[in-house]
Amino acid sequence: MTLYLIGLGLYDEKDITLRGLEIVKKCDVVYLEQYTSILGVKKEALEELYGKEVLVAPRDIIEKQAEELLLSIAKEKDVALLVVGDVFGATTHADLLLRAKNLEVPTKIIFNASIMNAIGVTGLELYKFGKTTSIVFPDDDWYPNTPYDVIKENKKRGLHTLCLLDIKVAELSKEDLRKEDTLILKKSLPPRFMTVNQALDVLLHLEHLAGENVLSDDTLVVGIARIGHPDEKIVAGKVKDVRNVDFGAPLHALIIPSTLHHIEKELLEKTMYPQK
Repeated sequence: MTLYLIGLGLYDEKDITLRGLEIVKKCDVVYLEQYTSILGVKKEALEELYGKEVLVAPRDIIEKQAEELLLSIAKEKDVALLVVGDVFGATTHADLLLRAKNLEVPTKIIFNASIMNAIGVTGLELYKFGKTTSIVFPDDDWYPNTPYDVIKENKKRGLHTLCLLDIKVAELSKEDLRKEDTLILKKSLPPRFMTVNQALDVLLHLEHLAGENVLSDDTLVVGIARIGHPDEKIVAGKVKDVRNVDFGAPLHALIIPSTLHHIEKELLEKTMYPQK
């Protein structure tokens, strides 16, 4: 028996690969992980396509209870863990793979598109991206400075920076899932998705604290929303302008470009705001 880690792509139920779909349909148990990213459709759309129930796997199940609820079952049955984007878009899944190998649970990976390669649609060349970073919601008055440092180091090397933006979802444990008021728990803790605008505010605050001229109101940035969706939005411009753009529904991401090749520059000009 096998644990299958299956990438779902970026938009809806139809983005799964044919190979991934064949495997899901034969699996005994199917989990959907949606705390590192989200699809543009509800899980019911997946269930209709697959012809079987899809269980939502909260963070605790993947990070703390995987041995009990995934890996032990995968020793006797075929289990699928569905991941929005590509399987290895988050370190959580690499850790799960390691634990599966340590327990000698057979595994199979089915890859798919993720934001890590889809950002090529901006016109920026993938091989010119440096380390990816995350921008998180401030915790009271504490602003983690990791994204600022990563942007600074990438710029020194002439590399672009992809910034993934924070997702806060209700964390439900196995015990929570057994309670009759689980829906009430979910409704009382609505998910929060960081916007491009909020991310820029965080970076400007970090610049104010550090004062190393990594970012200013005139820095070129690229805001992205719902990449891979039919209504994806890409806006390039100065920080002071992009901060005023309504990017709409999640998920959002942010790119801080470094030195541009002339083709990159020409392509970005097609999405400049305000329009020249």
